[in-house]
Amino acid sequence: TTTTTTTLLLLLLLGAGEGPGGGSLVAAGKMKVVEEPNSFGLHNPFLPPAHRLQPKASPAPASGPAHLLRLVGKCFSYLESTYKYEFCPFQNITQHEQTFRWNAYSGILGIWHEWEIENNTFVGMWMRDGDACETRNRQTKVLLVCGKSNRLAHVSEPSTCVYSLTFETPLVCHPHSLLVYPALPEALRRKWDSLEQSLYEERITKQGYEKRLREIFEEATFFKSTKEAQSEQKKKLQHPEFESLEKCNKEYQHLSEDVQKLKDLLTQHGVAYEAVLVGDSDDKHAIPKRVPEMPGVTITSKVEMHQRGDTGPWNDSP
Repeated sequence: TTTTTTTLLLLLLLGAGEGPGGGSLVAAGKMKVVEEPNSFGLHNPFLPPAHRLQPKASPAPASGPAHLLRLVGKCFSYLESTYKYEFCPFQNITQHEQTFRWNAYSGILGIWHEWEIENNTFVGMWMRDGDACETRNRQTKVLLVCGKSNRLAHVSEPSTCVYSLTFETPLVCHPHSLLVYPALPEALRRKWDSLEQSLYEERITKQGYEKRLREIFEEATFFKSTKEAQSEQKKKLQHPEFESLEKCNKEYQHLSEDVQKLKDLLTQHGVAYEAVLVGDSDDKHAIPKRVPEMPGVTITSKVEMHQRGDTGPWNDSP
């Protein structure tokens, strides 16, 4: 029995290093991966919802060139060393560690957010609001390049928690396939034409042109609406949440240090204070009780008294 078990384990380990066609997998490049507890896959149907990856936001509406919308509902995998990446256009990007470790990493690298546009051309897809990474969220830029088939070709991390994916597809091989103007509905094309005419006749500034052009792109849902983004940020500030116990503990430590500094400052200046908690000592939700305010006291130094004409003694002797 022991020999059989050992043989099976060896076969599993050998098979883990082979690709779909039996060839060995070769790493396309080094990539930093943050070690975090495994929370399983985003679309794993065999796990209850509580154990799946939990996205922080819903993807933006699918937008852009009509021929690229054929990719909606499809997902593409890419293996690099022991990591598997899943790219679902106009949905999300996830990363999964392919090992037998109990805490193998699995996380969201970004959720479909908006296009990046330069010179009337779609140059990249931005996937934002991924899993927490230190003080910010992970995000990914997907570059679309011409290829014979739809596939993820490369993954890298050019800066901390900001990833770059290269997606090959025959849908962008035509030189005009990523132009913005043809992807707009007729009404927004007319708006852009009018805007170009206003700029040509110098009835608006270049800055005004850029602002109104962005509004056109927002209306077409190529860009995330500025007002919507501000509203989301306001909600986050109104309802702060800690994404992990570690972050909660760090924030608690910072607040405790600030409170201690205030106590030291009050003690240094001889100001009495009293901390009163409402509720039992075991109550985790105990809140400070407001201490009745004392009448204001003005402290005047002896130097100020002499400057005002008081010629009293400088020392405190009777």
